[in-house]
Amino acid sequence: MESAGPSTHHIAPDVSSTHHVTPDVQSDSMTSRDYYADSYAHFGIHEEMLKDSVRTGSYRAAIINNGHLFKGKTVLDVGCGTGILSMFAAKAGASHVVGIDMSNIIDQAQKIIEANGFKDTITLVKGKLEEAELPITQFDIIISEWMGYFLLYESMLDTVLLARDKYLKSGGLIFPDTARLLFAAIEDQDYKEEKINFWDNVYGFDYSCIKDIALREPLVDTVELKAVVTDPCVIKHINLLTATKEDLTFTAPFTLKATRDDYIHAFLAWFDIVFECTHKKVKFSTGPHAQYTHWKQTVFYTPSTIAITEGQEITGQLACSPNARNNRDLDITISYSVGDEAEKEVVEYKMS
Repeated sequence: MESAGPSTHHIAPDVSSTHHVTPDVQSDSMTSRDYYADSYAHFGIHEEMLKDSVRTGSYRAAIINNGHLFKGKTVLDVGCGTGILSMFAAKAGASHVVGIDMSNIIDQAQKIIEANGFKDTITLVKGKLEEAELPITQFDIIISEWMGYFLLYESMLDTVLLARDKYLKSGGLIFPDTARLLFAAIEDQDYKEEKINFWDNVYGFDYSCIKDIALREPLVDTVELKAVVTDPCVIKHINLLTATKEDLTFTAPFTLKATRDDYIHAFLAWFDIVFECTHKKVKFSTGPHAQYTHWKQTVFYTPSTIAITEGQEITGQLACSPNARNNRDLDITISYSVGDEAEKEVVEYKMS
C-alpha cells in the first residue's frame, strides 16, 4: 500500500458478497438472519476462508500436530462449512466427528466428505445447533472457526458456548480456546480525507449529513503497521472454556500511549487467537504487524483529529453489545480523552 491507512479496496462490513441470495429463496420474505445463514452457501465466502493460509493453516497445525489429543476421541465441529476442520480432526485420529451447519454449503460438504473417504468417520447435520438432534450426546472436543470482523461481528461465539454447555464432556477441549481483542490508534489523514471529509463538499454541495453516517460505520480493511501511533491495549480476553453469553456485552477501559509525535484520525481493532491446549502453542494474529488474514482490521474514525506527543496517553472506554434487532450486528460506543483533558469525546458506531 502507498498510504499509511487502509487501501482503496476497503471492504465495509455490509459488503454485498456476504449477503448472497440463492435462487430458491424468496428475498422479500427473508430477514437479516436468513441472509446471514444463506451467505455462507456462497462458494466465494468459503474460497476466501480456505485460501486464508493463516486461518486454515493454524487450525491444521493445531489439530493435525496434536494427534495425541484427538486419537479415539469424539469431535463436534460447530459451523462446519465445507468440512475442512472435520476432515483435519478425522485425519488426526478422531473416532467420530459430527459437523453441523445451517447453510446449504453442507450439501456440498457431504460430497467432499465422501470424496475424501471420511463417510464412515464424519457425520454431517444440517440445521441450527439449538434445534438439531445430534447422533452423539457428549463430545470430547469442540472445534469451530467462529470469529467475525472485530472478533464478534456476525460471530458464532454464542452458538459455540451453547454447544459447550450442552455437549462438551467435563474436562473436554475447545479448539481454539482463547481470544484477545486489541485496540490502538492510527494516523490516517489521506484516507479519512477521501472517505469521510469528501462529504463536506460534493460538486459544491453540502452533503455533511452523510458524513456523520459514514463516520459511524466502521471500516474493515488492512492498515500498515507504520500507521499505528500508540502501543496496543488488550480490551477483551475470552476464555472459551469459562466465558458466558453475557460476557459478549462488555465495557472495557483502555489506555493508549503514543509512540511518537503525530496526529490521530482513527482507532484500530484486531484480535489474536490461541490454541492454549496444544502441546506446542499454536496462535495467530489479525493485527497490522502480522501476515494478512481475511479478517483484516477494523477502523473507527474519530470526528476530530487528535494531536498527540510521544509518551502522551489517550484514556477511555469501549462498550460493545449485540444489536437488539439482530444480535449478529454490533453497537459499539467509544469514549476518550487526551492527556489531562477532562472532557470526553463520545462516538457511537454500528457494525451492520
